[in-house]
Amino acid sequence: MAEQSATSNSGVKASPVRLRDALRKARIEAADRTGVVVDLRDAEVARLEIMHDALDPLFSEIPAGVDLFDRGISQGDTPRLWIDAVAHIGMGRDKRIYRFVQDTRFGRIVLAESHDVPVMVDAVTDYIARRMIEREHAMVVTPAPVADIAPPAKRRSGGWTFAFGFVAGLAALFGFALVMALRGI
Repeated sequence: MAEQSATSNSGVKASPVRLRDALRKARIEAADRTGVVVDLRDAEVARLEIMHDALDPLFSEIPAGVDLFDRGISQGDTPRLWIDAVAHIGMGRDKRIYRFVQDTRFGRIVLAESHDVPVMVDAVTDYIARRMIEREHAMVVTPAPVADIAPPAKRRSGGWTFAFGFVAGLAALFGFALVMALRGI
């Protein structure tokens, strides 16, 4: 014990760390990290806004009656530039590369990936063209051939069926009564 007190006296001054000081230091570090994260997120949003502006001429060419596309930037944890309900552009891990992806029932498909805005605009243009062609094919209604449609069959009245059943029932009842009468004799 004497050795410990000597070391603490001769070495670095050992003072107990107060919890309040440690909490203050941890808050300052968290604020610094949050500031960096916010700056990175703002940079992502700024890059997506550049892409949004680059897509303006393309979206101005889409006919007014086509309502497949709803472009906008979502401000969630991961900012995204949505092209339609299933396709969006996000930033890659390095926050400098654009990644154009489509969500499918089998998972997410990367349609294009590039640092260059014009390359991404071309990829989005191709995607929009394919979606518009799919829409045209879905909107086409094929008329059924006239020769294959048969006129509806005439429905017979149930009156004759009822009368035949009634007469058959009476005959069976009469036959049963006759057999019972003959046995009794």
